[in-house]
Amino acid sequence: MGGKNSPRQVRSRRLAKTHTVPLVSTGLLAENSALMTPMRTVLSVALPCWLAIAFLAASLHSVARAEAADDDTAQTIVHMLDYVGVDYPESVQDGQVIHAEEYAEQHEFAAQALSLLGQLPTVPEQPVIVQQARELLARIEAKASGREISTLANQLLIRVIQAWKLSVVPRQPPDLQQGEKLFAQHCAACHGTQGLGNGPLAKGMDPAPRNFHEDARMRQRSLYGLYNTITLGVRGTAMRAFREFSEAERWALAFFAAGLRTSPELVTKGESLWRQGEGKTAFHSLRALVTNAPAQHAAAGSSIDAVRAYLTQHPHVLQLTAQEPLAFSRTKIEDAARAYANGNREEARQLAIAAYLEGFELIESALNNVDAPLRTETEHEMKTLRTAIGEGWPSKAVTAQTMKINALLDRAADALVDGSVSPNTAFVSSLVILLREGLESILIVSTIVAFVVKTGRRDALPYIHLGWIGAMALGAMTWALARYMLSISGVNRELTEGITALLAAAMLLYVGWWLHSRSNAQAWNRYVREQLNTALARRTLWAMAGISFLVVYRELFEVILFYETLWSQAGAVGHDAVLWGIAAAMVLLVLIGGMILRYSVRLPIGPFFTIASSLLAVMAVIFVGNGIAALQEAGVLDVTRIHFVSLPLLGIHPTVQTLVPQALMLVIIAGGIWVNRAKAD
Repeated sequence: MGGKNSPRQVRSRRLAKTHTVPLVSTGLLAENSALMTPMRTVLSVALPCWLAIAFLAASLHSVARAEAADDDTAQTIVHMLDYVGVDYPESVQDGQVIHAEEYAEQHEFAAQALSLLGQLPTVPEQPVIVQQARELLARIEAKASGREISTLANQLLIRVIQAWKLSVVPRQPPDLQQGEKLFAQHCAACHGTQGLGNGPLAKGMDPAPRNFHEDARMRQRSLYGLYNTITLGVRGTAMRAFREFSEAERWALAFFAAGLRTSPELVTKGESLWRQGEGKTAFHSLRALVTNAPAQHAAAGSSIDAVRAYLTQHPHVLQLTAQEPLAFSRTKIEDAARAYANGNREEARQLAIAAYLEGFELIESALNNVDAPLRTETEHEMKTLRTAIGEGWPSKAVTAQTMKINALLDRAADALVDGSVSPNTAFVSSLVILLREGLESILIVSTIVAFVVKTGRRDALPYIHLGWIGAMALGAMTWALARYMLSISGVNRELTEGITALLAAAMLLYVGWWLHSRSNAQAWNRYVREQLNTALARRTLWAMAGISFLVVYRELFEVILFYETLWSQAGAVGHDAVLWGIAAAMVLLVLIGGMILRYSVRLPIGPFFTIASSLLAVMAVIFVGNGIAALQEAGVLDVTRIHFVSLPLLGIHPTVQTLVPQALMLVIIAGGIWVNRAKAD
């Protein structure tokens, strides 16, 4: 925990060479056992066995030592990269070295990290990580900016942690009272009782002990970095390794030291903000708190910074919050199985619904960013459980289904432990979120705008713009109210999505029928004569405004939640990637909308109305499927699964409750087409 930090050197260890035990000799001795004394017989048979056991034990011990050595090497690499990220910015400014000794040390750290990476066990990610280490060293040699080097070092540090699966999270919430005692006994003599670096033994130390109140440097140091310093020590200084401390003690000491500069007022402010819901996505787990430095979370003095200060002082609150959704799901799933076994089917059904809506769904978007197939599989199996309960499956089958779900929840917990995403993944996820959720909205709104422009009825444009602008305003307001006042309820979210989807489907069906009824030349000429000097009918105008409002509003709330989770998982190094992903998606959506407006105007009026009405009809069928699926997830409708394809993007879900209404919708659409053609004839 001392001053200028350097990593300790890693000793090289070699695995003992293995030898083959001559088992054949055992057989030969056994064949000649009649010629030997009883004692020699026992020795001749037993000795090879004991030698084999002793050799196996020695080999296992050597392997264990080798694994420990590999872990030490990886931890040392992380330790060095942490210090490069913190100390390099103070050695170079504007491409010039201002502290030659410091610069030389950071160059040495980067070179050692590159060398040690080649000594680690081979993993698939190793070539990419080694290349990143070379790039870091090259940029240091080029005297790149401190910000660039810190970003590269932190990215590389995270890659090493993930690739070699290093333990970077406390197994239980650290005990800060224990940390305070350890600090007083082992650290205060150098660092001072308040952590100011002015202890009685500090005089004459070079470098001086760390001042834990030095805000600029402490904001660059993660809790994991402090833990590593305590574990590995600092070569060439008075800061030794505290290997005699248990892992829990080292974490307790790291948390206590990190909190020394925090004022009680800031902790109180952070607690208030946390209770209001602030920071619960940024700090979704202990891992998110300990692996990122304060500067990576937010600017000094921000609300997120206050929440971080509070959680550092009270880490048990964070662990309980992080474990709550999946733990809640497990509990409710098991309760559902017991209730079903006792003959309480309705109670079991309600418990299964709660397990999804108030448990798993709360971490669904976070899991989707790191393992989308696992998220889909878990959601599918939880729906299957509700189907099993509703259809009265045997109790053993329901219990087996709950066990299957619990195994998936365990996998989800493991995936979320390593829940950070790379900048590339953050960019792709960001682009896909907005493109996926916004595509249907842009298609519908652009089609309606193209209609009013093509027909010269620009009096409808204010209504359309009023619809989507109002949706954006209400969406932001709904999210803010749910986040800061009511907490976001899974039931309310699914109900909102389901009801708005069904309302939008009804309006799409009406406007689509209205357009199709004017798709032939005679009907259009008659309409033009009737409406030449009048505005569109009020109900048509408001239907267009309603569609514009509903198709945007139903997507906006969920999009905001997705991005809030992705922003947290990407971390400071991935925030730019998230923003670029949003920008790229917006460009694509604008291009799609522009193409619809540009090329639809060139179409003859009949084909244009036919294409536009067909598009709206297809979207209505999709909205019906997704709307009913949302109501099923909310527990309003039952789930009766059948063997059929599943294409959620097209609103196709393999359940009776979704497919039957969609089939009826297609019948209604076909009937409307037949009626319009009959009128035209």
